[in-house]
Amino acid sequence: MNNYFEKTLICIGLYILLSPFQYCSAQSTYFKDVTLTNLPQDAKAHALDVILVDVDHDGDLDLVLALESEPNRLYLNDGKGVFTWKKGVFAEKPHDTEHVRTADFNKDGFMDLIFVAEDDQNHEYYLGKGDGTFVDASDRLLGKSEANGLDIADVNGDGLVDIVIGNTGKAPQNFLWLNDPERPGYFIDHTTTALPQVDEQTQSVKLADLDGDGHVDMVLGNEVPPNRILYNDGKGNFTAHDEGLPLKVPLHTREVIVFDANGDGKPDLLFANLTSNGGAKDKDPRARLWINQGNRHFIDETESRIPEQLYSTYAAAIIDFDSDGHQDIILSAIKIPPFEEMQVQALRNDGSGHFSLVTDQVIPEVTRGRSWGIAVGDVDGDGIDDMVIGGWGSQVRLLLGQVRN
Repeated sequence: MNNYFEKTLICIGLYILLSPFQYCSAQSTYFKDVTLTNLPQDAKAHALDVILVDVDHDGDLDLVLALESEPNRLYLNDGKGVFTWKKGVFAEKPHDTEHVRTADFNKDGFMDLIFVAEDDQNHEYYLGKGDGTFVDASDRLLGKSEANGLDIADVNGDGLVDIVIGNTGKAPQNFLWLNDPERPGYFIDHTTTALPQVDEQTQSVKLADLDGDGHVDMVLGNEVPPNRILYNDGKGNFTAHDEGLPLKVPLHTREVIVFDANGDGKPDLLFANLTSNGGAKDKDPRARLWINQGNRHFIDETESRIPEQLYSTYAAAIIDFDSDGHQDIILSAIKIPPFEEMQVQALRNDGSGHFSLVTDQVIPEVTRGRSWGIAVGDVDGDGIDDMVIGGWGSQVRLLLGQVRN
């Protein structure tokens, strides 16, 4: 069955299930919202993070949900972008899970998972068996914490994937756990020798080579200013370089995105921010863009490059939705106060790193909720990136990228 015929069947299904108004509001030039036909329905789920990964080696991307107050979930893809909930895969206990990441930690060729939790501090670690099932290896994790940030990468150049956890609360020292070269899939605590001993109140961690030296550096998005950059010496030891990230306004940052905004080959930084975490307005929620000047120095060029906004953003993603070769921005959106659902927002890149708001053209009108984590990938095998959007007390949504003539 070719892709055109498959998309036609989805279109017919939507037309049957939805009223004409709903049907029209489920489409845009760039995406079609197929949530009703392609995803399990749960309008009250708290999916704070979502990732796409092939867990069963069938060649398509499956969906893993990190859930607050419920057991985490696995939705298996049938290869055409239709997902089925496979129950009983993870521990059947509700935790306050915030983030999930995936890598082959133990070098057996299968993808593994790590989840981190906030309030109940119950982090989870699962070793994949390559068939859509996992072995719970959470006892290998080295400590509990009130975790809100998470990222993974090989920080010391030994070919093994390591873990950084960003923490908040009363004792918010961030963690760095190195993958044990003698026992891949087990970890060594490198926190006290490799990270600044600072209470960061970190909500987002991103690992990327910011200075082009071949080593993975660290960006911290904090709920209490300032955000920070830590540079890697190549052995997994990180040093702060605060003068390279001048802060114009105080921020409550929830997501850090590293991408080349202006096409000059150097990674830039986008911070997605809140007014407050559901309370009264406290800070400016405008997404802010720092342009990489080289020599470990970034300049905040938000005012000339990013539209103003009044909504808060808990998550962001990069996707070239118009296929022009430039990386565009997707922002989750919640009106705070009063924590009201909104349409996900889209910003188009003009190719030089200047962004314009094009939500009405890009995001189907029906795509509303208290949106959270966003995953990008081709779930239906048509060569066009799609999006999965998590949410707080909202239906997880699936937007299929549209073929454009």
